Amino acid sequence: MQNHPIPSVTDPLQYRAIGLVRGIYKPQDDDIFTRGALIDSKGNEIDSVVLGRVITLIRNYVSLEKPHLWVVYPRCRNNQNLHLQITGIWEPSTLKKDDVESKGLNEASSLNVDSDDLLEGDDYFSIRGELIFTKPEEKEVVIKIRQKPRNQQKKALPFKVNLKGEVPINYLKHFISLDVRRVDYQLLVEDFKIIGPLSQQQIKNKSRKILRNKN
Repeated sequence: MQNHPIPSVTDPLQYRAIGLVRGIYKPQDDDIFTRGALIDSKGNEIDSVVLGRVITLIRNYVSLEKPHLWVVYPRCRNNQNLHLQITGIWEPSTLKKDDVESKGLNEASSLNVDSDDLLEGDDYFSIRGELIFTKPEEKEVVIKIRQKPRNQQKKALPFKVNLKGEVPINYLKHFISLDVRRVDYQLLVEDFKIIGPLSQQQIKNKSRKILRNKN
């Protein structure tokens, strides 16, 4: 997906959890700008934080009075409550390419188009990782995501994303790619693709590769 806030996959076993949510970001208060909530068109307030690289740019270039399409990383607080980490904004019609690329407003990708429209629509999420729990009758799915460490001294811990949907239990311990849609405070599985089974050796090899790429 070139020229897109969600970049193309470069590895069949590439872990990720990234999505797009349209709403108004409301900081907790003037002194704590990085913590707040994304308020969608229904008035749902989703607990959110703004990641460091985009704070100044949002302050200087983005009107917080209007809704925007935010690039976010989903997390699940207490294994249930949806939490969002804001990493960028998709709005090339107002945020010019040169500004975005030079100042790093969108960490996900560079922008080469002037259209704000995306085929996937609002509230789309791309989730890729290991299926570690599924209960089809209750429509419960849990995906484990392994992430790259931010520095050599600190090991990045894997995290889990809770989804609502039906994935057969025989795909446990498989690497799976899911198309997901946010509805209110839940992430619902729209479609999924089984990439293949994961052995313990594959998981170890993948972890080593992530560390090598970071170094």
